[in-house]
Amino acid sequence: MTTTPDILRAIEAHGKATYPEECCGFLLGHALPEGNTVTALYPIDNAQGDNRERRFLMRPDDYRQADQAARQQQVDVVGTYHSHPDHPAKPSATDLTHATFPGFTYVIVSIQDGKAADLTAWSLAPDRSRFITEAMEQEERKSGRKGEWEKKMRIKDKENQDRRISNL
Repeated sequence: MTTTPDILRAIEAHGKATYPEECCGFLLGHALPEGNTVTALYPIDNAQGDNRERRFLMRPDDYRQADQAARQQQVDVVGTYHSHPDHPAKPSATDLTHATFPGFTYVIVSIQDGKAADLTAWSLAPDRSRFITEAMEQEERKSGRKGEWEKKMRIKDKENQDRRISNL
């Protein structure tokens, strides 16, 4: 996943604003062979009725609205994000059960005691049996032409360990 520090900060801010409940939203951008590029967020309200501290719910109408917003920006829905209040930024068994699309990026932000602690990105294995850690690359938009990016930081994991950005 490639995105900007502002996008990552906005995910963290959404998680802090809804703490101690889970936040959720959609990642908008471009699906590319080398990975998804996230250019915008589409935050939504957690539609879960109860146990919102441990669960979130995105309704079909939420997806349709996110898709419409993406089309207006000439991009696609390329993933989702949600928070794990007072838990690690690792997918749970429930996250795996509810994950839908192997091509999506799934971002999880850990909010500990109301503060952003960790942010990770994942993709769903093609057979949907597990999540695979996804590298994150941060880039700043260049001033000038819209859509141009300037590389600022690459985060790699040579041993296929969790890839994460902490304390942004």
